[in-house]
Amino acid sequence: MPSPTTATSLPGPTGPDLTGAVPDLWRAVRPSERLCCATGAALTLSGLAHLLVFAVDGGPWDGPVSWRKPVTFGVSFGLTLIALTWVTSYLRIGDRARNVLLVVFAADCVLEVGGITLQAWRRVPSHLNMESGFDTAVSMSLAVGGGILVVLLSVFAVASFRRRPSGPAGMPLALWSGFAILLVALASGAAMIARGVLLTKTGHQEEAYHSTAPLKPLHGVSLHAVLVLPALAWLMSRTAWSERTRNGVMRGAVACYAAAVAAAGIWAAITY
Repeated sequence: MPSPTTATSLPGPTGPDLTGAVPDLWRAVRPSERLCCATGAALTLSGLAHLLVFAVDGGPWDGPVSWRKPVTFGVSFGLTLIALTWVTSYLRIGDRARNVLLVVFAADCVLEVGGITLQAWRRVPSHLNMESGFDTAVSMSLAVGGGILVVLLSVFAVASFRRRPSGPAGMPLALWSGFAILLVALASGAAMIARGVLLTKTGHQEEAYHSTAPLKPLHGVSLHAVLVLPALAWLMSRTAWSERTRNGVMRGAVACYAAAVAAAGIWAAITY
């Protein structure tokens, strides 16, 4: 097994080829990347497991108290953590800084999913819940964790814009677009938290629980562009298509994704 100082990165500009054996690939990546991928997989499995809990236990799918939240947050945070671990290997950022940022991001993902899952099992709302001292502590920790996520993801986004990312044809555009759209997700998430907290502080608790609904489609769609677009670029790199064709397809994909985000944004503006 490679030592931490000689381990290679995830499949990316200099990482091993995915056509190799999966066990060899797993042993070749850096310890921090293994930790983040394993954590992301665990969070995703946790979300899927709660889908089974919902099937057995029943109850509402919507609303502030439902099994939907540990399902969607577990799967979403898990996939995002795995995606960020992979796509940041294309960014021109120092290895030490990237490792630290990824590990902090992984810990924050665990905090968010853990708090939401805990409250789901307690059958109380996880966000904007100030009913007791413990509920307030959980709600505030989730809010602080959300702020940390915004900072970390913004750092990665700035790194992608400061220096051209490496990778196959279409990958730089995929990363630029993915991180730009991710900033929309961060802004919409911050807006949901800010409005909810304001309503809670002014005594409109029930309204606060439902105030996030208009922005949820925008937040959800824009959150995963940083996974979908780079994945498309990587898949095209395994074809015999010319560089011109791959760049053209990527431009079309970015336009389609941007249109979907714009549609979700219009819906949010109408219903907010």
